[in-house]
Amino acid sequence: MRMLINVAETVVADALRGMAAAHPELTVDVENRVIVRRDAPVAGKVGLVSGGGSGHEPLHGGFVGPGMLSAACPGEVFTSPVPDQMVRAAAAVDSGAGVLFVVKNYTGDVLNFDMAAELAEDEGIQIAKVLVDDDVAVTDSLYTAGRRGTGATLFVEKIAGAAAEEGQPLERVEALARQVDENARSFGVALSACTTPAKGSPTFDLPAGELELGVGIHGEPGRERRAMMTSREIADFAVHAILDDMTPRNPVLVLVNGMGATPLLELYGFNAEVQRVLVERGVAVARTLVGNYVTSLDMAGASVTLCQIDEELLRLWDAPVRTPGLRWGM
Repeated sequence: MRMLINVAETVVADALRGMAAAHPELTVDVENRVIVRRDAPVAGKVGLVSGGGSGHEPLHGGFVGPGMLSAACPGEVFTSPVPDQMVRAAAAVDSGAGVLFVVKNYTGDVLNFDMAAELAEDEGIQIAKVLVDDDVAVTDSLYTAGRRGTGATLFVEKIAGAAAEEGQPLERVEALARQVDENARSFGVALSACTTPAKGSPTFDLPAGELELGVGIHGEPGRERRAMMTSREIADFAVHAILDDMTPRNPVLVLVNGMGATPLLELYGFNAEVQRVLVERGVAVARTLVGNYVTSLDMAGASVTLCQIDEELLRLWDAPVRTPGLRWGM
């Protein structure tokens, strides 16, 4: 096993210690597994809390900071955080204006965030929840009932985070987050499997010369397996799969996301093909983001996320943000 780790049992704790050393603007509680922006709670501001299994970095801890999340709860690799983490995070960021939980649609995350919401409300914290379920590849999977939550999570956290930063009330922040999710669709492709530290070997078998169309961020099976395709062919398949499920009437945000092991040289080339398909389909593009944002450890591959937006959503997307994984305008 070739990994830059000590032992599998301490991978998450070691990463959190390193994150704390690199980002003094964050409060990183290694023992309790909670990452909080250092100035929290901010008076009059809605708190934004998300979380999920580790291995998808910079999601979610890398998106904590002004203009985005107030706190994040990292679980073990590909494992949901526990309710105690979420309650602790909610208490740390609640200013009295309420807290929004952003939850990817995976069974463990949904159950634990639901339980945490009940516990937090028992402590007098007003909680709202938004479920992200943007993946069009499959309806159900090994980890979900319904569609999986993937790249749209970044759009939800950025736009809702900007609204919260402006002091908008909880009901409005929640409504904007739901609007983003309802107007976002994603599709992912794996060129190789990922390897978890605990297993030490690929999590699924993907023979050389084949790819998985519609893969999930934990390596869940997609729609089908095919012989290796060109970047152009993959873009055609992925974008058409998304546009078969949505018909944008407004411009879209585009996320071309690396799964962890695909270099930017390839991602930018893939983006060129994605943009070509969008032009051919008559879809206007407002903004494009390319890079590794919602990853799957060392998986090679990419995902495409499109989100139809209006003027307000675009304004909130463009608003300043300063986090370890996303920053502009500050």
